[in-house]
Amino acid sequence: MEGFVVTRVCLVGRDYPHYKTKKSRHTRHTVDDSTSAGAVEMDPMPGYVDLITKASTVMYGALRDCSACGLELSKRTLLDNAYITWNEIFLFCFCAFLWTQIRQGLTECLFKPLAERCKLQNKDAAKMPESAWKLVFYTMSWSYSTYLLFFTSYTFFYDPPSVFYDWKSGMSVPTDIAIAYLIQGSFYGHSIYATVYMDAWRKDSAVMVVHHVITLALISFSYAFRYHNVGVLVLFLHDINDIQLEFTKLNVYLKSRGGSYYLLNDILSNMGSVSFSITWFWFRLYWFPLKVLYATCVSSLQSVPHIPFYFFFNALLLALLLMNIYWFLFIVVFVVKVLKMKEVNDVREYEEVEGVKAAAAGLVPAHQANDSDHQHDHSAVHGKHVQNGVSKDKHL
Repeated sequence: MEGFVVTRVCLVGRDYPHYKTKKSRHTRHTVDDSTSAGAVEMDPMPGYVDLITKASTVMYGALRDCSACGLELSKRTLLDNAYITWNEIFLFCFCAFLWTQIRQGLTECLFKPLAERCKLQNKDAAKMPESAWKLVFYTMSWSYSTYLLFFTSYTFFYDPPSVFYDWKSGMSVPTDIAIAYLIQGSFYGHSIYATVYMDAWRKDSAVMVVHHVITLALISFSYAFRYHNVGVLVLFLHDINDIQLEFTKLNVYLKSRGGSYYLLNDILSNMGSVSFSITWFWFRLYWFPLKVLYATCVSSLQSVPHIPFYFFFNALLLALLLMNIYWFLFIVVFVVKVLKMKEVNDVREYEEVEGVKAAAAGLVPAHQANDSDHQHDHSAVHGKHVQNGVSKDKHL
C-alpha cells in the first residue's frame, strides 16, 4: 500500500524512542511469535482519552528528543524528501484556472437561467449559483473518494494506521490517488480566489480563506512528501458535509419562489439541516480526530520512526480540527435558531435590517407591527405562508 495525506514534522536527524516498525498489513501477521511479542499493536480507532494521552505523550517525547530541529534541518529535510515536478505545478495551476472558467460558464449558461426560471427572490437568486456549483463539485469529489476507500484494495478507512505501512521517501503515487489530488488541490486553489472575488461574503469568509489555504498546504505538502494515503481519508471525511450544506441551502432558496411557498423544499431543507448537523459531528469531530489524528500523531512514528515534517503536518491538521470546532459552534447556533424560529436559514449570512428592528428602534409605529401580526394570522387561516412579512401561497 502507498501512503496518504498529511502529517509529520522535522524529526529527521534525531533519536526517537525505539518503536517496532510495522510492515505491510499483508505480512505483519506472519512474523514469528518472538518478533510479534515485541511489536506495538496499534488500535485502528481509539477513544478520545487514548487520543489525548497517547498523542500528547508521543509528541512531547518527539519534541524533547529533537535536539537537531531547526531551520537548517528543515531546509535539508525539505530538499531530501519533497518530490514534485514543474509539470505537476503547471498542471495544478492550469486546472485551478479551468475550474474558475467552468464555474463561470455553468453560472451564466445554467445556474442563473435556472434561478430566473424558478423566479427566486433577488437575494436568493444571487446566491443560488454558488451553492449549485459547490453541490455539483463536492458530490463528484466525495463520490470518487468513497470509491477509493470502499471499492478498491485500500484499507485506510478500516485500518487508519495502514496509511503509513511501507512508506518511503519519493515513493510513486498511485494514478487513482494522483487524480484525486489533482482534482482537490486545483479546486482549493480556485476556491481561494472564488471566496474573495466570486462568493457572497459571510461572517466566516475570512476563516474560510484560512481554511482553504491550510487545506491547499496540506494537499500540496502531503503529495510532495508522499503522505497521500492520509489525504484521501481526510478528503472523504470532510467533503460529505459540503454536499449536505449546499443541498440544504438550495432548498432554502427554492422553498419561497414565484411568490409562493413550497412545502416539499421546506421539508427537504429541514431534513438536510438535521443530517448536516449529525454528520458534521460524526465525520469531522469523531472520525477525523480518532482515525486521522491518532494515525498521524501516534501511528506514524511507530511505522516510520524518522518521518519528515511530523510537527508541521500535525499542526496543520490540528488547525483544521479547531476550524471544524469553530464551525460547529455556528451549527449549534443554527439548531437553536431553528428550534425557536421553526425556519432554516444560514446563520453565517449578514442579515438585512428588517421592519422588526425598525419598530424596536421606534421608527415604525406599534400599530403597524400589530397589523403585521394580524396579517400573519389572517394568512395562516387562508392557507398562506408568511416569510419576512410577505404572504405567499402554499404549494407542495
